[in-house]
Amino acid sequence: MKPRISMITLGVRDLDAAITFYEKGLGFPRMDSPPEVAFFTLNGTWLGLYDRKALAEDAQVAAEGNGFEGFSLAHNVASENEVDEVVAQAVAAGATLVKKPQKVFWGGYSGYFKDLDGHLWEVAYNPLFWVGPNDES
Repeated sequence: MKPRISMITLGVRDLDAAITFYEKGLGFPRMDSPPEVAFFTLNGTWLGLYDRKALAEDAQVAAEGNGFEGFSLAHNVASENEVDEVVAQAVAAGATLVKKPQKVFWGGYSGYFKDLDGHLWEVAYNPLFWVGPNDES
């Protein structure tokens, strides 16, 4: 198996609100999608938004869940100022600030927010090395 993450699908409670948050609030480029799902291209990976209950049913697991889900999504940027800007953009779009951007123990700078459905996002600047694909020109 070649290691890769092709798509991250988030189960959401209100698809229209989630689409607005990611497309208009964060500026993610939305792809043509069937009405029951939304796809966004993320420079090498896709983000999918799908009804939380339907996604749980497809995986044959319970749809209930709260608190820390055991993972976070990360968005790496090129500077501390960009961390501040992206976190502020997310909060302005309706996200909940979880951890104010700040210098962190590993030598970088990061902050956390939760999207409308409580999915945890880290926005980070790593001065030691670049994480993720190179930005498209």
